[in-house]
Amino acid sequence: MLIKNKVALAALMLAFTLTPASAAKKPQKNGKASTSSSKKKTVAKKAAVVSAATAATVAAVASENSSDRSMNNLSGQFLTALWRMDPESAISVGKYDGAANLSIPDAASRQKQLAFIEEWLGKFGKLNAGKMSDKQRTDLALLTNKLQSDRWYLTTFREFEWNPAQYNVAGSIDFILNTEYASQPQRLRTLLKRIASVPQYYAAARASIVNPTREHTQLAIAQSAGVLSVLDDLNKTAQASILTPLEKQLYHTRIAAARSAVQGYAAWLTEQDAALAQNGNARSFRIGKDLYEQKFAYDIQASVSAEQMYQKALAAREKLLEHMDSLSDELWVKTMGATAKPADRTAKIGMVIDKLSSNHVAPADFVPEIRRQIPELQEWVTSHNLLTMDPKKPLVVRETPAYQRGVAGASIEAPGPYRPQDRTYYNVTPLDGETAEQAESSLREYNHWILQILNIHEAIPGHYTQLVYANKSPSLVKSIFGNGAMIEGWAVYGERMMLESGYGNNAPEMWLMYSKWNLRSVTNTILDYSVHVQGMTQEQALDLLTRQAFQTKREATEKWRRVQLSSVQLTSYFSGYSEIMDLREQRKQALGSKFVLKDFHEQFLSYGSAPVKVIKELMN
Repeated sequence: MLIKNKVALAALMLAFTLTPASAAKKPQKNGKASTSSSKKKTVAKKAAVVSAATAATVAAVASENSSDRSMNNLSGQFLTALWRMDPESAISVGKYDGAANLSIPDAASRQKQLAFIEEWLGKFGKLNAGKMSDKQRTDLALLTNKLQSDRWYLTTFREFEWNPAQYNVAGSIDFILNTEYASQPQRLRTLLKRIASVPQYYAAARASIVNPTREHTQLAIAQSAGVLSVLDDLNKTAQASILTPLEKQLYHTRIAAARSAVQGYAAWLTEQDAALAQNGNARSFRIGKDLYEQKFAYDIQASVSAEQMYQKALAAREKLLEHMDSLSDELWVKTMGATAKPADRTAKIGMVIDKLSSNHVAPADFVPEIRRQIPELQEWVTSHNLLTMDPKKPLVVRETPAYQRGVAGASIEAPGPYRPQDRTYYNVTPLDGETAEQAESSLREYNHWILQILNIHEAIPGHYTQLVYANKSPSLVKSIFGNGAMIEGWAVYGERMMLESGYGNNAPEMWLMYSKWNLRSVTNTILDYSVHVQGMTQEQALDLLTRQAFQTKREATEKWRRVQLSSVQLTSYFSGYSEIMDLREQRKQALGSKFVLKDFHEQFLSYGSAPVKVIKELMN
């Protein structure tokens, strides 16, 4: 009732606000009101107009709020239905009601998903977006894009047929086991039910795969050891718990069956990979222009096409190289002494970067140094009035779990909006498994300056900070269905924000290394588009990454591996960053002297993880 009363009051006040000033009688100087017949008619006529305007305004506001309420109610019903149908997605956002149920990835399940998509597209399609407020209208657009994207992935992209690595039970087990949403015995009993379906899960995976890529097949084989490790850890935890002897015995039995299923899947994939290598007809990992443009539109939701973003990246690359050339000239004597300066711009920049890169931590100090820097970054952001930080939100630096390794060396694993109080993990892959040569190459890439930029990107004020804000957003939809380009773009923007505030003492070394790192984001877009659309070879890709973008051989090799295992995602860094920078400049122009950087940051982050073009619409 209170909400309804507030809505009615708001409508009434708005009606008063919109009432023409001439509708109010002005007191006469002599204190007498006019009794003229014509004036009475005029007043009556104006009163009628005002009354009609008031009624229309109240009706319009009521209608608008009714449309918003319809959207809010329907989106709430949608989320409830979605979590029921897709317990894995529910777990990832902190909803554990259906955590005991493991979805079986078979044809029947996919048909069920398609029916669900069509049902909800129909329901959302009946709403009138034109009568909604900005928040609800943009929520509707995001949900519609999500459903249309899901349909496209199932019917057109069909990754379930050619990517064996997408079949992995470890992630949800890890979430349930290590998130304290309930007592440990309750979580273990949930997992006891869940793992019973693991053999059926991997049987369905085998039945779903048709002509996979060799790259994704080999990744799935490599990650199987990590899945087995998670299962073993789960069994150890269960055996050391207060579960009953019968439950512990059941754990032994079901873990053994689950292990057998994982091992059988890996062995089958090994046979498939050998056959693909022999007959040479494996599916290409390159997805081609048509699929690429479609995937870019759904995943990135930028204001331009993939090809236009590629062209934008080429232009940004040239500007960066010009700046790096100038910085290299400034640093030449300091770093290279009397060494002759080469005429070739790329060679000159590369020599200065190579010299500076020898300044790095020891392999054993890599993870500890990351832990040490996090509090310093938080203090800088707060003291320089860049953002309001929440000291109560925990960030835990940990070694990347084995089942997640093989794609990226550092990542953030954040809780969903339903459980924002849970720990956020900063996953870092240690160097202890590398040869001395590999470790040196990695450390030269993540040298004294770039390791700081990495932590800015992944932690503060990058991913960690943005996701904390996202979980506070009043729009649950925008928090849950996060846009990758906004999320990655903010992390890249955070790097720029810090250096602009004076972080690193404005040293040319820091700016040169930042530019090298920023060039990496730009090059990601060029690389991804060139490989998947233009057919760039491995040799050409490695030259682009090492000689032209100054990355180490180790880093370039890992990036080549990544571009084979993913598509479009690598464009998210530059796509999001460039649109955020454009938006900031637009807001500066619009607000002039009233523009406050901290206000811009906090308003931008208040909309959850919505696409930048949606945030732009809301901010304007």
